[in-house]
Amino acid sequence: MSVSPSLTPSAAVAAPAPGPTQAELLDFVRRTAADAELIASLPLDPEGRTWVRLEGPGGSEAWLIGWPPGTGTGWHDHAESVGAFLTASGELKEHSLTARLPTDGWKTLELTEGIDRERRLGAGKGRSFGRHHVHEVLNESTEEHAISVHAYYPPLPQIRRYSRSGQVLRLEQVERPADWQ
Repeated sequence: MSVSPSLTPSAAVAAPAPGPTQAELLDFVRRTAADAELIASLPLDPEGRTWVRLEGPGGSEAWLIGWPPGTGTGWHDHAESVGAFLTASGELKEHSLTARLPTDGWKTLELTEGIDRERRLGAGKGRSFGRHHVHEVLNESTEEHAISVHAYYPPLPQIRRYSRSGQVLRLEQVERPADWQ
């Protein structure tokens, strides 16, 4: 004989709906980057990056970012968030690590050989990434601005910033949303 448990109203509360997947975020940034009017509306500053926050899908955080020639992010991660980004105009270069780093309890790591990756992402090219993805993004052009679209879920709880010298990666700073919004 089988017994079915009865549910009380408090036990019947639904779990929160999962957020958008990496593939859905990549689809969003691809569609958004194709909006020529939106891309053209971003004010560009010759001295520093500019950004506008966008409404991302399913509660995600999204940004339209302008990159003057010679600018970059430095090494960083997006903590527990998954994400995607796509170059709308110009070209960006991404350096990333293929190894997952420990999330806490360290200040300096010596990286092993062979974990570095490099991608060149021209207009219309992008990628998605998982949690704890460590990378830096650069506009190496000496003359042309680049513009990109980024989306993250859950919205960024923090960004850890790193310095890198050869194979040594050092945690330098932890930023919270109040630091960049």
